[in-house]
Amino acid sequence: MKESEFKVYGYRWVMLAVYMLAIAVNQIMWITFAPITKDATVFYGVSDLQIGILSMSFMIVYLIVSIPASWIIDTYGIRAGVGTGVILTGVFGLLRGLFSTDYDLLLIFQIGIAIGQPFLLNSITKVASRWFPVSERATASGLGTLAMYFGILLGMSLTPFLVNGRGIEGTLFLYGTVSILTAVIFFIFAKERPITPPCRPDQEERALAIDGMKLLFRNRDFLWLMVIFFIGLGVFNSVTTWIENILSPRGFSAEQAGITGGLMILGGVAGAIIMPVLSDNLRKRIPFIKIALAGATLSLAGVTFTGNYTLLLMSAAAFGFFLLSSGPIGFQYGAEVTFPVSEGTSNGFLLLMGQVSGIAFIFSMDLFKSPATGSMTIPLTVLSILMLVSFLLSARLNESAFLTENKKGDAE
Repeated sequence: MKESEFKVYGYRWVMLAVYMLAIAVNQIMWITFAPITKDATVFYGVSDLQIGILSMSFMIVYLIVSIPASWIIDTYGIRAGVGTGVILTGVFGLLRGLFSTDYDLLLIFQIGIAIGQPFLLNSITKVASRWFPVSERATASGLGTLAMYFGILLGMSLTPFLVNGRGIEGTLFLYGTVSILTAVIFFIFAKERPITPPCRPDQEERALAIDGMKLLFRNRDFLWLMVIFFIGLGVFNSVTTWIENILSPRGFSAEQAGITGGLMILGGVAGAIIMPVLSDNLRKRIPFIKIALAGATLSLAGVTFTGNYTLLLMSAAAFGFFLLSSGPIGFQYGAEVTFPVSEGTSNGFLLLMGQVSGIAFIFSMDLFKSPATGSMTIPLTVLSILMLVSFLLSARLNESAFLTENKKGDAE
């Protein structure tokens, strides 16, 4: 039966838009303190590490909450799952703004927002599969992932300017207001599912989290994909966290480091738009995963070794483009090769890998930097080798049978 015989509703784009808004706001709340660390240490009278913990708490909390969040998403659906994340972000975001002068309360509220994060991020492929036909799912996943990158970019770029004009108290209150308004918008416009599914029933039905977990660890392709995500997401999290420390020993200024990090995210935004669309149009996943990992490996070498600012910017933009474009394609591929495992379960485990490796790589880079100069060339070289390993592992992946079977069905 042709995919075109199934009803596809225009409201799917409204649903995706409000979901993307919720993700972006959550990511802004996560990254708030990264670009204003020095100002925050003075304002709260605490150490750099204590300010860093405000962001690190999201990774740590994710390890604990990810699997329960996936179970709730799979069992109770989008409005309950995503809605939980939206409520937590809105309520604790507003409280963070109202009680912004007390560091201890700030940390508690930041942890509350962090608990909401996996409810949002683990739903990316769930929203795509419930509202979009198979031929558009990588595109929808790409846009959902794009919201993550866009939220990080906004938080990194807007926060310093807002703090200069409104102070930390005013900035946190503004972000808190936006977060609670986002929760209201979500519950006004979000719907659980379209009137009729956008695909055949056998392409929609999924196993719930507990049964799905058993199937995941019997799936060879998914196990390799988890290793690839462990490396790729860990590398991205650690490089973006330490971007200023990576570049300053080579003589680059803090402003140049900020521009480099911004270009890295902008490259990722472009990649998340372009590559998933090509993947959907050509009905292929593996070639694009391989291209992304190869490009990310080469461009990371540029970020690691170059002393030329122009080449550094080009390398950073390419690194973001290739590495971050592999995320949405990988999420969708994982959902397809593990069918009928629920998307929330497969999505959650892939993100969980990145949180574990992110924490490990961040601390390792700091531990193994040069004690004399602070140079991170050696740990970055190790990360480049790991990226090469992830590219080689991608050769072990088999193309999505779910995708190829659907392609054959369209041709009939």
